[in-house]
Amino acid sequence: MLNRSENEIMQAVYSLCDGTEGCLVSPADILAVLPPKRYYNTDELDDILNALHCDGYFDLIYSERKGERMYLISLKESGFAFRRTAKQKQRDITFKIFLAFLGALATFVFGLVLKSLFG
Repeated sequence: MLNRSENEIMQAVYSLCDGTEGCLVSPADILAVLPPKRYYNTDELDDILNALHCDGYFDLIYSERKGERMYLISLKESGFAFRRTAKQKQRDITFKIFLAFLGALATFVFGLVLKSLFG
């Protein structure tokens, strides 16, 4: 399970790869896609990218182009399934909320029936 920072960076990487197997991006490209309300520096970005690489979401190779650090990212199966997994997690949360609402409604109705029988 990814934490909030890893989730945001994985979303950025997935969108930059745009459905292809891989992409060549700079830290500035990734930081530009991230939400503006959260601040990331390049050291944090490197740490999180390494963590995602270790978790098996993509292969990561560091490179330099004209003195600028670049990342060569090749998505693995977990990386391709990231979007689908996120949608499934959202569906599960929605289902749990619906189930909780249904339980509360059943408890309310059961309480009214008991109150009318014994009250």
